[in-house]
Amino acid sequence: MPLISVNAIGDRAVAHGAGAPLSERLAAALDRLPSHAPVVAMLHGFRYNPAHAKADPHSHILSLNPGHDRQRAISWPRHLGLGRSSSEGLAIGLGWPADGTIWQAYRRAETTGTALAEVISTVAALDPGRKVDILAHSLGARVAFSALPLLGRNTVGRVILMAGAEFGSVAAANLATPAGATAECVNITTRENDLFEALLEALITRPMAQDRGIGQGLPQPTGNWLDVQIDKKATLAALATLGFRVKPPHRRICHWSGYLRPGLFSLYRALLSRPGALPLPLLRACLPQAHDPRWSRLFALPDAALPLPLLRNASS
Repeated sequence: MPLISVNAIGDRAVAHGAGAPLSERLAAALDRLPSHAPVVAMLHGFRYNPAHAKADPHSHILSLNPGHDRQRAISWPRHLGLGRSSSEGLAIGLGWPADGTIWQAYRRAETTGTALAEVISTVAALDPGRKVDILAHSLGARVAFSALPLLGRNTVGRVILMAGAEFGSVAAANLATPAGATAECVNITTRENDLFEALLEALITRPMAQDRGIGQGLPQPTGNWLDVQIDKKATLAALATLGFRVKPPHRRICHWSGYLRPGLFSLYRALLSRPGALPLPLLRACLPQAHDPRWSRLFALPDAALPLPLLRNASS
């Protein structure tokens, strides 16, 4: 059982589909899992809902074999190298009701954080000392941050945020909790996401005046936080020297670049590997840490790799 599908029903976590309860599925999977193998919780973003067949993330990005014939239907667990055998690790796909309006989804993301904390607490109780890593896209970042205050130290390992939809002050406050202080966050950003982040800031009431989304990093960076701007030429060059050849962006606007860009999952696998995970100090020493200004990509001079803005209607 190298992939376990879970649904958030309100603030509770339940197993997806018929069969054994979630705690039994987790116990069986952890019993067969090598001590060095990663456990990765995967969190989708806006517009998915496991209660609706056409929007079910468990048949899309959280599946080993996505059933939707769409460009963004790539398998996160398969690209992470998980799901084929227990020796590789355990993937946990958490589906939650992220549809409706952006305001409804933003509120539900916080509630879903309690369900995620339940999953991680169950893993900690069944296998003391085992950390859970997190891979989150868009509003999945809010789910991840909302779980941290409910957890103890050393329960969360690494958190990879792909175009995370949350405010910097919220992220900073939750990283100051016991679980947050012992976790490591890799913040995958890109100026391709500027439009979506600006909409978040315009539509959601900001926790603090002048608060900005995490696409521009934290208000005051911490040692367990690393920004990786994947549309920056210097970043791609540095990653290449480390053996991670990430394809350059080809759009001015894209909310899904963090998991669609070829080469990125090789980096994610290295970050989540146990033992010998890619050290954050090594990445920090190699990567540029200054963010390009917002809109710098949208209004850049025309280039063959930068077609005119193209927006598509699809789930995130």
